Amino acid sequence: MEKLDLDIPLSSVILKGDLVIPENAIGIIVFSHGSGSSRFSSRNRMVAELIQQQKIGTFLFDLLTEDEDRIYENRFNIDLLTNRLIETTLWLMGYKGAKNLPIGYFGASTGAASALRAAAHFGKRIKAVVSRGGRPDLAITELPLVTAPTLLIVGGEDVPVIGMNKMAYDELQSIKEMKIIPGATHLFEESEKLQEVADLAIVWYKRYLTKENE
Repeated sequence: MEKLDLDIPLSSVILKGDLVIPENAIGIIVFSHGSGSSRFSSRNRMVAELIQQQKIGTFLFDLLTEDEDRIYENRFNIDLLTNRLIETTLWLMGYKGAKNLPIGYFGASTGAASALRAAAHFGKRIKAVVSRGGRPDLAITELPLVTAPTLLIVGGEDVPVIGMNKMAYDELQSIKEMKIIPGATHLFEESEKLQEVADLAIVWYKRYLTKENE
């Protein structure tokens, strides 16, 4: 398994990322974290490790530099975060160790909005999207343009976000599912709930993260 700590040179900044590619990987999942989080998110890292065990690569990176993250408004600037995700995805598509592998997105909280907007931008080049406790409603105008099969996962106790996801679900025109995990709150901190998220995501990625899904 190849584990790389990378500098990602974008047009205006250099971001930090952690790329893990298992042997005989079938694809790579790019993580888009929520506001105030980073590539060191313990929840995303747990999900990433479980995904890696299924011969799927993961790419966790910081959407903002340390200086940018100190400006609170940047954390909720979906336009900025989406552009960062698009630029980083383009960089990954050209990276020698990854450029032939299908790409999917995993978006958490507000990161789901940037993941879905980036998926709309790339069309069929993004093979699958999973949202965990996400705010896909923040990408509402772009949702009809998403072609990637999209799975929305929400905690059963996260009542306001369930409503936001139902609204977004209705706007999606791609293959789509919405899964509500009983007893889980927004961060899926309850016992075994994050494991359930990972299990659902892995099934989704294995189904759709294929080169044939053109």
